[in-house]
Amino acid sequence: MNMMSEAAVEEAVGAKVDSQPPVKMQGRMVCVYYGDSQALYDVNLDIRKNQVTALIGPSGCGKSTFLRCLNRMNDTIDTCQVKGSITLDGGDIYDASVDVVELRARVGMVFQKPNPFPKSIYENIAYGPRIHGLARTKSEFDEIVETSLRKAGLFEEVKDRLTSPGTGLSGGQQQRLCIARAIAVSPEVILMDEPCSALDPIATAKVEELIDELRQNFTIVIVTHSMQQAARVSQRTAMFHLGNLVEEGDTDKMFTNPDDQRTQDYITGRFG
Repeated sequence: MNMMSEAAVEEAVGAKVDSQPPVKMQGRMVCVYYGDSQALYDVNLDIRKNQVTALIGPSGCGKSTFLRCLNRMNDTIDTCQVKGSITLDGGDIYDASVDVVELRARVGMVFQKPNPFPKSIYENIAYGPRIHGLARTKSEFDEIVETSLRKAGLFEEVKDRLTSPGTGLSGGQQQRLCIARAIAVSPEVILMDEPCSALDPIATAKVEELIDELRQNFTIVIVTHSMQQAARVSQRTAMFHLGNLVEEGDTDKMFTNPDDQRTQDYITGRFG
């Protein structure tokens, strides 16, 4: 019988670990408090580069709270306090030296309800690059607007009405406009908080297809109530329950053979 040497076994195990994409963002012992009430307890989670990580769990379990920690959106809530460490490429995003505006350009966000600015389609996209000084000339802005709309799969639908209000688009188009707006400032990470919950099935399918394309260039974290959506779009899934991270891992394994009974019960609809 051909036994592998100890060194060969270690090398094989090491190769398997190394085959995982590098960690882009990392949460360690993350606790969140709203006043006296604790919403998250000691969450440890790695977000890997160019993957879609889905955060699932019943309402009020802490998944959106954790998502909002990743670009310091919780800073906007007076009573909110975040403890622990969250890093982006190894740098602590809660360090006093971090410019929050710059952080949110690197870690973009798409919300549950489409929220285009009350401006033209063109200006919705150009707004971010303008305030971040990413373009100066009309031709530079034109290029960013077209590229962002193309990446969001929207350009062909709106190219003849770029001066029309973004609010005049359908719900699904508005959400893709918001995704285009987020990617116009060339973020590294895109956070999506239930981006399809207000959309019909056809618009949802388009956004899901888009998410799969975007992960070639971006790292994506999505909060979703839809088990089917998590299974379709993500490579990693993290299950939250009552403010705790129950488990996280490869999406296929989480949906077919989870380690924790609570994950099994939630996925099969026994609670939630």
